[in-house]
Amino acid sequence: MLKPTSQDIDFGTPKRESEVLVDLTIDGYSVSVPKGTSLMRAAVEAGIQVPKLCATDSLEPFGSCRLCLVQIEGRKGYPASCTTPAEAGMVVHTQTPKLQDLRKGVMELYISDHPLDCLTCSANGNCELQTQAGVVGLRNVRYGTGTQAGANHCDLQKDESNPYFTFDSSKCIVCNRCVRACEETQGTFALTISGRGFESRVSPGQSETFMESDCVSCGACVEACPTATLQEKSIIELGQPEHSLITTCAYCGVGCGFKAEMKGNTVVRMVPWKDGKANEGHSCVKGRFAWGYATHQDRITKPMIRDSIAEPWRIVSWDEALNYAAARIHAIQAKHGKDSVGGITSSRCTNEETYLVQKLVRAAFGTNNVDTCARVCHSPTGYGLGQTLGTSAGTQTFKSVAQADVIMVIGANPSDAHPVFASRMKRRIRQGARLIVIDPRKIDLVSGVHIKADHHLALKPGTNVAMITALAHVVVTEGLIAQDYVRERCDDNSFNEWRDFVSRPENSPEAFEAVTGVSAGEVRAAARLYASGPNSAIYYGLGVTEHAQGSTTVLGIANLAMACGMVGREGVGINPLRGQNNVQGSCDMGSFPHELPGYRHISDTTTRSLFEDAWGVTISPEPGLRIPNMFEAALDGSFKGLYCQGEDIVQSDPNTQHVTSALSAMDCIIVQDIFLNETAKFAHVFLPGSSFLEKDGTFTNAERRISRVTQAMPPMAGLADWEVTLKFAKALGYDMHYDHPEQIMQEIASLTPSFRGVSYEKIERLGSVQWPCNENTEEAGTPIMHIDKFVRGKGKFFNTQYIASDEKVTQKFPLLLTTGRILSQYNVGAQTRRTPNNMWHSEDRLEIHPHDAQERGIADMDWVGIESRAGRTVLRAEVSERMQPGVVYTTFHFPESGANVITTDSSDWATNCPEYKVTAVQVVAVTQPSEWQKRYVKFNQDQMQLLDQAKEAPKHAEVVGK
Repeated sequence: MLKPTSQDIDFGTPKRESEVLVDLTIDGYSVSVPKGTSLMRAAVEAGIQVPKLCATDSLEPFGSCRLCLVQIEGRKGYPASCTTPAEAGMVVHTQTPKLQDLRKGVMELYISDHPLDCLTCSANGNCELQTQAGVVGLRNVRYGTGTQAGANHCDLQKDESNPYFTFDSSKCIVCNRCVRACEETQGTFALTISGRGFESRVSPGQSETFMESDCVSCGACVEACPTATLQEKSIIELGQPEHSLITTCAYCGVGCGFKAEMKGNTVVRMVPWKDGKANEGHSCVKGRFAWGYATHQDRITKPMIRDSIAEPWRIVSWDEALNYAAARIHAIQAKHGKDSVGGITSSRCTNEETYLVQKLVRAAFGTNNVDTCARVCHSPTGYGLGQTLGTSAGTQTFKSVAQADVIMVIGANPSDAHPVFASRMKRRIRQGARLIVIDPRKIDLVSGVHIKADHHLALKPGTNVAMITALAHVVVTEGLIAQDYVRERCDDNSFNEWRDFVSRPENSPEAFEAVTGVSAGEVRAAARLYASGPNSAIYYGLGVTEHAQGSTTVLGIANLAMACGMVGREGVGINPLRGQNNVQGSCDMGSFPHELPGYRHISDTTTRSLFEDAWGVTISPEPGLRIPNMFEAALDGSFKGLYCQGEDIVQSDPNTQHVTSALSAMDCIIVQDIFLNETAKFAHVFLPGSSFLEKDGTFTNAERRISRVTQAMPPMAGLADWEVTLKFAKALGYDMHYDHPEQIMQEIASLTPSFRGVSYEKIERLGSVQWPCNENTEEAGTPIMHIDKFVRGKGKFFNTQYIASDEKVTQKFPLLLTTGRILSQYNVGAQTRRTPNNMWHSEDRLEIHPHDAQERGIADMDWVGIESRAGRTVLRAEVSERMQPGVVYTTFHFPESGANVITTDSSDWATNCPEYKVTAVQVVAVTQPSEWQKRYVKFNQDQMQLLDQAKEAPKHAEVVGK
């Protein structure tokens, strides 16, 4: 529901936790607060506002502005209420004649050195300085203002280098809030106070511009600023918003809550929601600022069809497009059988939309050929945690990291891929938590500002299983097992077999030293540190799962955590860092070919009957095709039709040339998306999709947190994604009856035990819930999993035999390529490439160690060819010591880069998750693009011309909406 824009209550200082309560009197009112609470917060909680400028409840008190002075009976002076803790028996006065005079005097000094352009200032209507001047009753300034007052800063130049906000130092009151936000909230330490006394000013870096500095544009400083000093450019352009709604970010799996602040149905800015449980008022550059793609000129808002990809698109009505798609699917099935078609659900769409797509595939197509992008990222998590613990998801809340004593990060780079969670983690490390990083690359966490890993196990790509098994060997052979925990909570037989297995000499750190490239002493020290805790938490990413032994590594992580007793309470756990905003939800909703919603196997008669009764169809008990199987079947001629919602498999899946060959072999590809992505260029039907600002539903983040996604503006194409799927199903001859996404969630809850207690009413009332959420849990669900016992009953151990990857260095391919992400870009880049985020990262580059570069005569920024057994592409080189010798690294955000042209079809043994992280390559200096890139440029030009021809056909342009 839309609400008039209003400021959330700011309590001035952070909340304190204590079982001891302190009773005092403030302005005649009896107040009781936890010990350690500031007088300012105590007053606000009692409904008494104290003037302030330097204080805000997201930051520790600083006491510099001197507006929040109070009087305490029996004490001399006028202490700052933000820095003075409440004590038993205090009698406090927040408003007296003397305090009034003191505050006016302080405010006069501020205003004397401040431009008085209030009516035309961008912060007019939302300026704390302006508000507090009114609160203290300032009516004149004895010293004059600006030049009248003598020396001043009113003519300082603006820094407009950042694409999203301006820095107007002339309006800075040096309250230090931005500096403290950069330190305490974000942890980047990019801002400082330069100069002394009257010349003190906020400075990015060493008097640099914001773009030259270490600023990561998270927006924490903008959010903290009480004046127009740091101001969003969207506010400067559009003015102050009028109303707002709560929604959820559509980028990574952290799932940050945001207030979309608007005028009409135009979003003016996105403000991190203070009550968002995943982010608690923090954000990153993508969620805070990079939402402009939603109204980008590249948006396609009209359905299109064509008979072949060599023909121009024809703009048609919704009914014509959906009837055309249905007819082609029916024709394929009539000729090749019902299992000749399938669908791919989206991890960017809502739970409700994803549920409908898998339902359409099973009920309208009549096949279990449905899969999701989790196949190529966290499917090993589903397998490994499901086997060991009994459920396919992380065990903790993000907030749990604040209780961790030891943090182990494996195959993840939170600073780039999950930056808001990374800020939480860094804060805990600065407070004293110990850190172990297991990664081939020297990521930010290894050695950063006020952060340094105790151990960086820089293993060779592809040796995760060897490393995890070696760590377990130390735990077992040195007597570090949590015996009571294992005895009470784990399966005896599997534990005994596993203990005997990892104890073997061939599984010792010494035996694996040559394999991993990490010294045995370092491995042993890391194992002892993790086992000693007392609270040790594991966080891992795609550097664990995207391997030929990805599932084995997840099993090994679970083994290690159970053996050390590190599951089932705050501060511990096994935490997969999910890549996309709803990849957890897409898995929960039954997007795998062998599972119905709630991770229940398709072969289970009782479960299948439940859905058959609800859907009115017969469901096959046989699992369908996974994405890689669909490609193989297409090349074999038995898979001919695909419905792909919100995924770009051409750019994101490995071995691009294999994927495009498979798509070219299909008779009908239906793509539903907001842009003509790389997959859509092979499509015959294009159904325009909705951005997150046009959606109504829920996302589920990496901590199993289900949050509302609220529609901020009408769908630009006239239909929401869930409505398109309904109309498509009807065209196929299968009716689904829903009037609102809430009804879809009601059906999900009625059919899925872990969602039985989930409802929109509850989510909106509580802010979010975490599954399992039903009659057996707290009202808000389950923050910490496996507290008393594991979901499967007794935790099960599995032997983790290391098997070397088939991707081995050879004389022809002497280097190993691994891939990842960068902060400013997201996944295939379809969203972030259409924002000013390109100013930070405008192309994919190849990171290469100086030794390997020198051997090949490669200098920084040279063009280099990267070749594997799958293909060849060309990128610029970035010579960097972040990589170890023998290993190179790139990202995959730009389609013309062809990063996945060189990744191979090697995959995980249990789930077919591709081995993106290990590809044997050669790198050489070159002067021209690869043959693939030349073909890509020509193909892309042809497809864009065919799209332009469709846009030039106005007689087809009418869209039949709802």
